[in-house]
Amino acid sequence: MLNMFCLENGRLKGGQLQQDLIGAAEQMLGALPPVWVDLESPTAEEKLWIQERFGLSIPDDVVDEDLEESARFYEEDNGELHLRTDFLIDDEEAPVNVRVAFILYNNVLFSIRNVDIPVFRLLRLRARRIPALIEDAKDVLLKLYDADAEYSADVLEGIYDQLEQVSARVLKSEVNDTEAGEVLAAIAREEDLNSRIRRNVMDTRRALSFMMRSRMLNAEQFEEARQILRDIDSLDSHTEFLFDKINFLMDATVGFININQNKIIKIFSVASVALLPPTLIASIYGMNFKFMPELDQPWGYPFALGLMLASVAAPFIYFRRKGWLR
Repeated sequence: MLNMFCLENGRLKGGQLQQDLIGAAEQMLGALPPVWVDLESPTAEEKLWIQERFGLSIPDDVVDEDLEESARFYEEDNGELHLRTDFLIDDEEAPVNVRVAFILYNNVLFSIRNVDIPVFRLLRLRARRIPALIEDAKDVLLKLYDADAEYSADVLEGIYDQLEQVSARVLKSEVNDTEAGEVLAAIAREEDLNSRIRRNVMDTRRALSFMMRSRMLNAEQFEEARQILRDIDSLDSHTEFLFDKINFLMDATVGFININQNKIIKIFSVASVALLPPTLIASIYGMNFKFMPELDQPWGYPFALGLMLASVAAPFIYFRRKGWLR
């Protein structure tokens, strides 16, 4: 899929190119030069058209997973500026960080990705409605990073709301093992999402720092990049707070599980102690001594049974009064 956008009266104009690429581009943009070319899982035909139309060759491994900054943020001899950045997708089933490759070449921003990203849709919607939001290709890149930080902040608020619901379940009077298991699963999901946000904003900070060091931004854009970095710093503080809250809820839930297990062990311990006296009595009357007067009496057997029952009841009554059976 190939999307192409230009600026018309301060607003972003364009969309998806279909069928004949050259004819569709001319019909959509007219004589206006494009500022942003967005490629989602581009085909070989689309890459060839980009090379013929803009003189830019897009390698097959452009969206790689390199972690080294030198492999992710660099400038070619012909002026191509390359950035590879992670973006967050908050999917209810499985949130992920996806890699996007940006190439800034001849005042046109090329973005290459493999999946649909909410931040990209958000920027296109805003740029169509708000005039003068974007002035050039570098503004597109900055606004994408700004929208990504805002998107991460919204997801953090969602995590906080979810943890508040978990707190209400954990901090009530009793938590059974089934509910504790559900709570642990919910906490684990929020912890994973919080970690992905932390990774996402860290990656955005690296990209912005590279742009500021490369001196590619004008004074206004430089100040905007600094503001985004300040927003990211506040997000970092919030993720640390959420990590602390997650650890507290995790410890509290595990503590309730241990309490429930201790209650079960206590019951078995009390039962084993209560059964020791009747076991002792049965052992005594099971001995094969010749002179045991009770064995020759008609009341010997019921006497032994009654004594065993009494020896069981007495410890249970004592433990109950002490509150050890609760």
